[in-house]
Amino acid sequence: MDIKAYIETGVIESYVLGMAEAQEVAELERLRLQYPEIQEAIDSFEAALEKQAMAAATAPSPQVKANLLASLNFEKEEEKTKRVSMNLSRFVAAASIILLVASAALNVYYYNQFKSTSLAYQALLVEKNSLFAENQNSQTKALDLYNSMQLMSDPSFTKISMPGIPGKEGNLATVFWNEKSKDVYLLANKLPSAAPDKQYQLWAIVDGKPVDAGLIGACAGLCKMKNIPKASLFAITLEKKGGSPTPTLDQMYVAGKVG
Repeated sequence: MDIKAYIETGVIESYVLGMAEAQEVAELERLRLQYPEIQEAIDSFEAALEKQAMAAATAPSPQVKANLLASLNFEKEEEKTKRVSMNLSRFVAAASIILLVASAALNVYYYNQFKSTSLAYQALLVEKNSLFAENQNSQTKALDLYNSMQLMSDPSFTKISMPGIPGKEGNLATVFWNEKSKDVYLLANKLPSAAPDKQYQLWAIVDGKPVDAGLIGACAGLCKMKNIPKASLFAITLEKKGGSPTPTLDQMYVAGKVG
């Protein structure tokens, strides 16, 4: 058995990420006892995931304590200043109210005159702008859809289907990857709407390590993602808004092997 070729199929990554099929799991459990190279590959991929997660941690700045103490002293001085200026502010506010009441009647008169002559013009202008915006939006969507259809039928692109992982079988997404140009496009066939503070992120498994392939935004058709030179697997996770340096494995929604 060619152990090296077996390891490079991506089954190790699928096993560690919990996405391998039952038959693959059973076979891997048997082979890892026979071939130390397979166990070493499993340990190496698990260590790589842990290393990336630890690398993303950020230690607080040593200046934080000094800044907090300085802020407390500043707040004490600021409170004194507020007390001195409070009485002055009340006086200014009272004067402003008197001036406002005096001018209100005159303002209302001129406003009513202006309103009666401009309402019709404003209504026509709003309707014109609305129709123009809708037309532009429709044209943009139609062009994006046409370009997407052309790309999906291009034989130079490899289609990688990413079905939902166990527990999320209703989800589906598709990657279109050109291995020559390294271009990657994503079609989010069926993914739940993300919360306002969340965003979907595409990952590629490259040499046994997860690589950020880009955040998924609002796309009319295909989403252009980051270029990927090679990969054995693609997956999508739900991350905080703005993305994450490492994938949150318990928030994975879909995944698919290359080839």
